[in-house]
Amino acid sequence: MEHVFGIAAVWLFLALISTIMARHLRVSVALVEICIGMIAAYVFEKHFGADSLGVNQEWLKFIASTGAVLLTFLAGAELDPKSLKSKFKEVSVVGLVGFFAPFLGCAAIARFLLGWNGPASWLAGIALSTTSMAVVYAVMLETGFNKTAFGKGILGSCFINDLGTVIALGLMFAPFTMRTMIFVVVCVGTFILLPFMTDRLTLWYGNRTAAVRTKWVLFVLMGLGALALWAGSEAVLPAYIAGLVLAGNAARDHHWVRRLRTLTVGFLTPFYFLRAGSLVSLPALSAAPLVLVVLLLSKVISKIFGLFPVIGIFHRGTKERWYYTLLMSTGLTFGTISALYGLTHNIVTSEQYSFLVAAVIASAVVPTMIANFFFLPRHLLKQAPTADEELPELENEDV
Repeated sequence: MEHVFGIAAVWLFLALISTIMARHLRVSVALVEICIGMIAAYVFEKHFGADSLGVNQEWLKFIASTGAVLLTFLAGAELDPKSLKSKFKEVSVVGLVGFFAPFLGCAAIARFLLGWNGPASWLAGIALSTTSMAVVYAVMLETGFNKTAFGKGILGSCFINDLGTVIALGLMFAPFTMRTMIFVVVCVGTFILLPFMTDRLTLWYGNRTAAVRTKWVLFVLMGLGALALWAGSEAVLPAYIAGLVLAGNAARDHHWVRRLRTLTVGFLTPFYFLRAGSLVSLPALSAAPLVLVVLLLSKVISKIFGLFPVIGIFHRGTKERWYYTLLMSTGLTFGTISALYGLTHNIVTSEQYSFLVAAVIASAVVPTMIANFFFLPRHLLKQAPTADEELPELENEDV
């Protein structure tokens, strides 16, 4: 048991270092955790032997997977349902184009330029089609756009974009059998009953039993996750929809969301992002850096060509269109989840996984920096957020 505690201490120390570095660099904690995971795995393997960091231990895999499930749930639960309804046309059109343009473009580049096989190419298209809700939301908070209709439109489009990624991953790579039918039927029934049951449990026991709603949500997510794995799918897939279904419930109780976010970000997701980074092969990246450049450019350029004209329908200003487009070109959470799914199901090789995750990481940084430095539409800001408003959310949203 002391070995388990020792490995956990090392990983949490890496998570602590990542948090401190992210705060000083003003970037996403998840981004730094992935990079630290890459470096730590390389150093430990070189000096202490293969798997000396405990990457493949079952308990660590479970914690990392749980972190991905809860992070996915929170991404759906923290959306503003009113914003989605008021800007339905915009977020639907932009979100769908934001998914399909890089999905098809990056898959074609991987297949015909890089010579990857069919399944690996489609997986690359899915992994590079995402938009990072975590990165975009952090930027919205830093600039104050989260309080504007413009910023809420971007966040809504991010959700539709990532929803397309989740659905595509499930439809294309989950085997369609009788188990799949059972999984779909149970999920639909659960999603219909989930808001009502959550409200009833909260009303009856919320003020009497400690964290009854959190225990209830964890039970539902674990149950659906187990069913998804039994059906040959992935545990994160139903979690996103469950989060969206409970978005109204979460909007009525921000304190509950904050507590659940603290559990997720403070303990669970560092294991996921550090492990995702530890599976990246630095020697593979250094041996073929052009592959990384090609994948990054294919993601960003396909997003720009697809989104810039479409966003012009809803926003005429040049800065607004470029800012919107570039933020939609970011990727992180669902990109790494999709790539890791491909690696664990032998759809992509470890080298291809390394290139995909590195391209996803780069897309979280490069478009965001360009957007903030050159195309920030300051005229849309009604008022800048105060430090008191900004800091607590940033601390929790940098995932």
